[in-house]
Amino acid sequence: MAARAVVLLSGGLDSATCLAKARHQGFAPYCLSFAYGQRHAAELDAARQIAQDCNAIEHRILTLDLAQFGGSALTDPHLDVPVDGGSSGIPITYVPARNTIMLSLALAWAEVLQSRDIFIGVNAVDYSGYPDCRPEYIAAFEAMANLATKSAIEGEKFTLHTPLIHLSKAEIIRLGNALGVNYNMTVSCYQADSEGRACGRCDSCRLRRAGFMEAGVPDPTRYRAFAKAVQETANA
Repeated sequence: MAARAVVLLSGGLDSATCLAKARHQGFAPYCLSFAYGQRHAAELDAARQIAQDCNAIEHRILTLDLAQFGGSALTDPHLDVPVDGGSSGIPITYVPARNTIMLSLALAWAEVLQSRDIFIGVNAVDYSGYPDCRPEYIAAFEAMANLATKSAIEGEKFTLHTPLIHLSKAEIIRLGNALGVNYNMTVSCYQADSEGRACGRCDSCRLRRAGFMEAGVPDPTRYRAFAKAVQETANA
């Protein structure tokens, strides 16, 4: 019987590749997504499709209203999503404590499932400057998980898997292609419309587009009408 693993699934390119990697390594994936007050629900629709396409054993979507706190352009409508680059330092799209909150809930579910493995698609190369995507953070969270849970104290240690953490976006895309990921399903844009079409201008769109170009793979991203020229240039 395959070992169970909880996989954090946002609906984006990285998390879809991470899910495929967990499946490829022989794990039975239990996918966990969050409606956390983000700007759009299109990524959650994508997560549902991806989980089904990858034959996840179960897929749950938890509701967390981080918009009550704000502090991020992804959860506060009064803050604009940066476009066309130019930002430095930790960007305003950073959501305070998001990975810590989500990993903690993934840890809780893993303990109930008697799973000892959690997968998250964080990346320390093309990662937009988020502090909770760094290897030091992942190591610290794994250490905490093995201090704070009944399972670990009784000898069943947890492993936090980050198969993409040292890969460039192009390397992630090549890996996903080899694993059969359907990137047409994924939504990476910070401000996608209700149909999941991308703006083509935010940091996430720019990293994604550059990744497909460097990987030499046609970009399947669906752009909004004003961004079609960007898509045509990327696929040229």
